[in-house]
Amino acid sequence: MGQRIAVLGAGPMGLAVAYQLVRDGHNPVVFEADDRVGGMAAHFDFGGLSIERYYHFHCTSDTGFLQVLEELGLSDKMHWVETKMGYWYQNRLQPWGNPIALLKFRGLSFAAKFRYGLHAFLSIKRNNWKPLDHVEATGWIRRWVGEEAYEVLWRRLFDYKFYGYKDNLSAAWIWSRIRRIGRSRYDLFREKLGYLDGGSETLLEAMREYIEKHGGEFHLKTPATKVNMDGERVSGVEADGERHLFDKVISTIPLPYVPSVMPDLPVDILERYRNIKNIAVVCVIVKLRKAVTENFWLNTNDAEMDIPGLVEYTNLRPLSEHIVYVPYYIPGEHSLYTEPNQVFLDKVKHYLKKINPELSNEDFLSMHASRYRYAQPICQPGYLEQLPPCELPIKGLWVADTSYYYPEDRGISESIDYGRGMAERAIKL
Repeated sequence: MGQRIAVLGAGPMGLAVAYQLVRDGHNPVVFEADDRVGGMAAHFDFGGLSIERYYHFHCTSDTGFLQVLEELGLSDKMHWVETKMGYWYQNRLQPWGNPIALLKFRGLSFAAKFRYGLHAFLSIKRNNWKPLDHVEATGWIRRWVGEEAYEVLWRRLFDYKFYGYKDNLSAAWIWSRIRRIGRSRYDLFREKLGYLDGGSETLLEAMREYIEKHGGEFHLKTPATKVNMDGERVSGVEADGERHLFDKVISTIPLPYVPSVMPDLPVDILERYRNIKNIAVVCVIVKLRKAVTENFWLNTNDAEMDIPGLVEYTNLRPLSEHIVYVPYYIPGEHSLYTEPNQVFLDKVKHYLKKINPELSNEDFLSMHASRYRYAQPICQPGYLEQLPPCELPIKGLWVADTSYYYPEDRGISESIDYGRGMAERAIKL
């Protein structure tokens, strides 16, 4: 007999939970505040083009993602492409991302190049992250690469992604980002990334259809407002003014929302959730008549640009028009986050024309800005120890978000892996 289980949130992790539950014979009920599934991977209509609100790409190591594609018969929709990286520095566009590019890079001494390359190489080869767990990231990088390479190649990434949090980040978390990109290479000189025909929507909608076909339900535009507890046990969920009875509840909503949805949790646990910090994002997406550069990822170090880089998406996934994502990661409490969208749109237009002076105003077909308040957890040293356990002391209640697969960076594949594992653990108890 299937258990009655509520799933809060229909991002990739929530979908993975519900997907695994129906595969194991249960009938999950999914509550989602948005009008569509997918969370940060969801699509929107960008002037007739269905595309992700926030950029996504896939690496050959994304086993959780690739396994679900295979199970749903979608493996033939996956394509692998050799992509390029670039660096905009000293008003010059330079190749980046391989040993030759590093050696030829203008604006850096040979000693700084050697130290930077050695650190990247050893980070990619490292498998054990535990020794880095309690190490502060900027100090760790500075010790390895030296002040010169840090100033040129790293500082702006920290400044414009983490702002006031930059000096208290976990080295393990930063290492995992170096390693993921490094391991997407199929040799020292070439990088291979993947995209799905139709984008993330292809997988998200296939998972949704599978879940519904096998007895799961979705309540979109219906956030859970409260998780009911009967003593030390879950009893149900309140949503849309109604109380629904459930045996178990699995929450994948961003952790900062948990205290308001689960106010009856023990005080010490609520406090731990409240202490978790997150970065917000304002992501500008631009539709152009022509490419800005030939790179998929472009790092930027320019006194005029308050961004660490941009993603030229159509240099990975070919589309009829050129698509560029320019993400501004900003602490939600920072004054910059309160600026109107037009401020960000104007800046991005200026940046792209500076990088490629051949771009005219007529080449800009459309621009849009998406915002997400809890886009990225701030992972301090020893981060996992600061989180409440995923299985809470309230019987039948599990709570997690992308924070829980630290030190890995948030991604669709990691969310799928964690969500499926969480569902399997929940139904055994």
